[in-house]
Amino acid sequence: MHKVFLKNDEIINKNFPYVIAEIGVNHEGSLTKAKELIDLAALGGAHAAKFQTYKANNLASINSPAYWDTNKEKSTNQNELFKKYDAFNKNEYYELHNHCKRKDIDFLSTPFDIESVEYLDPVLKFYKIASADITNVPLLTAIANKKKPIVISTGASKMSEIKFAHDLLKKNGCPDVSILHCVLNYPTLNENANLLMIRDLSETFPRSTIGYSDHTIPDEKMFILTTAYLMGAKIIEKHFTDDKTLKGNDHYHAMDYEDLKKFFSNLRNIINIQGYKKKDCLPTEEISRLNARRSIIVSKKILKGEKISSSNITCKRPGSGISPIHWNDILNKKVNKNLDIDDILNWDDLKT
Repeated sequence: MHKVFLKNDEIINKNFPYVIAEIGVNHEGSLTKAKELIDLAALGGAHAAKFQTYKANNLASINSPAYWDTNKEKSTNQNELFKKYDAFNKNEYYELHNHCKRKDIDFLSTPFDIESVEYLDPVLKFYKIASADITNVPLLTAIANKKKPIVISTGASKMSEIKFAHDLLKKNGCPDVSILHCVLNYPTLNENANLLMIRDLSETFPRSTIGYSDHTIPDEKMFILTTAYLMGAKIIEKHFTDDKTLKGNDHYHAMDYEDLKKFFSNLRNIINIQGYKKKDCLPTEEISRLNARRSIIVSKKILKGEKISSSNITCKRPGSGISPIHWNDILNKKVNKNLDIDDILNWDDLKT
């Protein structure tokens, strides 16, 4: 991941996930609105702003039924819904790419047809493939032939299909395949998020970067995305809007600027408390190590030349003398001076 998505120091050096704000078609055909959403995504800390590039008639037949919650999005026909938001062409996407560049945020757009693959190629660092195209051999092959890194979502997929797509992409020239756990429900109920699947993908594809594409409704603490990160997601993708109360489309399960800020706040807190990976005594613990641990302490007066026994020593704080870890080593040793009760025993008190 970090060798592919070279965004900034927080990803490379601080173990942050690569965060994609999926604007998708929440711009609703307005180039001005699309740019405003890019601005908000960049301001909130996202590493990429992503769109969707398609033409409705190339994507869905006129007889394609809905697969989303029609209480949230009233359209019952895919072709009709997608036609509302397919006004952008090459020039608009290039303009959005340039705007992203000015805002120091990566530009992404998921191509849904080979024509889009071709004209998006000059402005993409890597490709993102939608869950629904995981079995689309012509599209997968065309994208892989560009020999760029690919991120692919896996909503509604069986593991055999994920392996098929992964192998096809690698075989056709893709240098690096990243895989996102995803649930293809709009919206996804929290209990259906199944975030443990992130770990399953990590175990099945140990050479791939694993992430999570989310369709749950954001809670005020951004608990789902934060948990996904803790499960090992190195890429986080979520729909993005400036108004979650807007009807239809992908607004109702999207995060907004405040959600994005909260998520990054969570990440920074988690990363701050993670600390060192290997267990060891910390520099801040040295004073506690010295004063809260115990030493071997004289419990009865010991005269010069007398032997140390379990009846004339005990263990008390502080830990500045001989550690009790050496208890058995010093038994029957003779002392070289008189010692009083509560004296802390040191090595130079013993005859060699």
